[in-house]
Amino acid sequence: MADEKWEVPPENLAWRCDPASLGFETTAQIEPLQGIAGQERAVQAIDFGINIEAPGYNLFLVGVPGTGRWQAVRTQIEAKARTEPQPPDWCYVHNFDNADEPVAICLPTGQGTQFAADMQELLSLSQAEIPKAFQDEEYEELKSQIMREHSERRDALLEGLQERAREAGFIIQVTPGGMMTIPVVDGQPITPEQYEQLPEEQRQQIEERGKELPSQIEQTFRQARAIEREAVEKVRELDQNVVREAVSHLFEKMREKYRGNPKVERFLEGAANDIAEHVEEFRNGNRPPMEGVPGATVAASLAEMQREETMNRYQVNVLVSNAETEGAPVICEEHPTYYNLVGRIDFRVRFGVMVTDPRMIKAGALHKASGGYLVLDALDVLTNPLAWDGLKRTLRTGSVSIENLGEQMGIIPTTTLKPEPIPIEAKVVLVGPPFVYYLLYALDKDFARLFRVKVDFDTEMPLNDLHLAQYTALLAALTRGEGMKPFSAGAVARAVEHAARLREHQGKLATSYRAAKDLVAEASYWAGQAGHEVVAPEDVDHALEAREYRSRMLEEKIREWIEEGTLMIDTSGSAVGQVNGLSVSMLGDYIFGRPSRITARTFLGRGGVVNIEREVEMGGRIHNKGVLILSGYLGGRYAREVPLSLSATLTFEQLYEDVEGDSASAAELYALLSSLADLPIRQGIAVTGSVNQRGEVQPVGGVTHKIEGFYHVCKLRGLTGDQGVIIPHQNVRNLMLKEEVVTAVREGRFHIWAVRTVDEGMEILTGTPAGRQYPDGSFEMGSVNDRVMWRLRHFAETLKQFAVEPGVERSAEEALVGIGGHRGDGRVEESDE
Repeated sequence: MADEKWEVPPENLAWRCDPASLGFETTAQIEPLQGIAGQERAVQAIDFGINIEAPGYNLFLVGVPGTGRWQAVRTQIEAKARTEPQPPDWCYVHNFDNADEPVAICLPTGQGTQFAADMQELLSLSQAEIPKAFQDEEYEELKSQIMREHSERRDALLEGLQERAREAGFIIQVTPGGMMTIPVVDGQPITPEQYEQLPEEQRQQIEERGKELPSQIEQTFRQARAIEREAVEKVRELDQNVVREAVSHLFEKMREKYRGNPKVERFLEGAANDIAEHVEEFRNGNRPPMEGVPGATVAASLAEMQREETMNRYQVNVLVSNAETEGAPVICEEHPTYYNLVGRIDFRVRFGVMVTDPRMIKAGALHKASGGYLVLDALDVLTNPLAWDGLKRTLRTGSVSIENLGEQMGIIPTTTLKPEPIPIEAKVVLVGPPFVYYLLYALDKDFARLFRVKVDFDTEMPLNDLHLAQYTALLAALTRGEGMKPFSAGAVARAVEHAARLREHQGKLATSYRAAKDLVAEASYWAGQAGHEVVAPEDVDHALEAREYRSRMLEEKIREWIEEGTLMIDTSGSAVGQVNGLSVSMLGDYIFGRPSRITARTFLGRGGVVNIEREVEMGGRIHNKGVLILSGYLGGRYAREVPLSLSATLTFEQLYEDVEGDSASAAELYALLSSLADLPIRQGIAVTGSVNQRGEVQPVGGVTHKIEGFYHVCKLRGLTGDQGVIIPHQNVRNLMLKEEVVTAVREGRFHIWAVRTVDEGMEILTGTPAGRQYPDGSFEMGSVNDRVMWRLRHFAETLKQFAVEPGVERSAEEALVGIGGHRGDGRVEESDE
């Protein structure tokens, strides 16, 4: 056959790994990979990012999911973190100067929990020591002395008042309502009735004598109350001194232990003074309510609530403890909400009122990662309200402020705590797809300043000895997992070939960590089902076939529709203006190729090449560009001396979805040329490839799946030995065909042709020489190009016959003269329309 010179030999249809070249029998004999395979650029970038200490050098890991981004960054960060010092602990305590602003205290690693325990012990000892101090006889004597002194002063004050009253002819009687002045007549106090019976003159004398008494009584009352207040204050001072004396040794011990930390010293001083101010809560302890007294239970509950709130003031909230951390912390926050990043303040309900205290302040991931590393999924951060703003604010200011989310959103603020901000020194690592990185870089003015280290993860690696060894070591590491079986050398070879197939390249391997991990798990399962102790090549094949079977229902439906004629695809015979194009469909992680019938119709006119998909808005921009290139090719090749007088339509038959990409532009051009040359195309051949205006065939993607898709359709109809696929010659290196297809090609039942130009493709499709072009622009007589050129000239001459000069009338019969176009071989070529 004339087309044999373009046929791809079987040995070039796929790369095969020789198990004997691997140098081991099973993966149990080789060292597992420490790190990740084929990501040297990313590894170097991560190493740079985590070691540079300049501000703003946080990292953004760019790559598609499954390329091992999380594993790589955790491996490198955790290795470095283990060599770094443990960061300090952070605590929040009550602010005795301003209760709404809790104080943040930094303590050496491990001392946060110890400080909280020490304060709890101090509180417990204080609750035990203070009641004992008030039971001491010396205290009772001092208190009694104070009360006696003030009682004597009060009694003397009242006696002086009585003396002045007697001198005025009155006595003073103390009643529950106050003091009453009673006149004395003839040495005896008189009643109000007796007073009214006295002569007017005597009553006036009594009133005159007693007019000074009310002011004296009021003055005496004030002095008595002052004496009582003084007594209460002195007793209070006594109580406070007793409390201070009772707990002084406890606080002195704490001061000595935490000397050198000004914030701890201030807190201890404030706590000691505050305990003295709240004597009753410590003195009374938990007293049961008095039975039978109305409201006693409620009063006791209120008292207990007050006592509990008082005790909470002396407790320590250990926000972050790094006592158990090995080196610097590495935090991977899986749910990066605003509160999970910057922390939150919890509330509790007391008698219908929301209350809080420093103990209810909760740490966020930024607090926990301070002094270490924080790894976040970029999309998760961006899709959680205000999380991105909170993260950026922390990186800009170098501290975390825990705030109510309502204040951040600008709604009415609620009364809550405003904890002292905590300084943060953490290396933040964002992991996300490329589009997120570039969107943030373009739209967020802070992004480039805060995330200066871009870490690019490649989807492929060159197939060389180094990367082959890395990939086998990766498989060895994965087989060490729970329930996994070691791989034989043959199974490893199959897995490596699959990695090359994933990239559709004979010289590259996919770097997908997820794909390797899934294959190891599934092949181990099928090996177990088969009773194999070591995964064999057939177990890997079984795993891949089973995975395809689970996903290819739609592909099988399409084949079924083709087999029964619902989808009209010819795999034998020939037809003018009709060719089988190839496309790929992606359903999740499953890709398959399928043929589509492409037809062209050419006729007289000046409309040019019309893409029907474009007209009905089903064609994408790249596809439309590919079709427009066809007009450039036709005009540049065949219409240098005559106008391109052509109308043509192109369409994908039975296509009910949008079309994108230019991989069918070569097939569309073949259909056009077939229609113009009136040469039938072999329907047992499918075509893929794009074309430029010079007629050069260009490489496309998905070649392996396209070939296999058409092969299976031909297999359904029966392989004739004349069927095959034309591909761009550059795509030969992208072939990773299954062994079934390679065998069919080796046996001559199927063919793969690789072409460089449209002319080569037309010769294969039509069996007619494309035709060499002469210096005068003409082509070899009877060739494909000759027939196309004469058809276009015929169109131009015919269209010229219809042109009417101004003022000249022409009949229809005259206009039809010359419709038959004379070819160079003397035959008359009639329009196919």
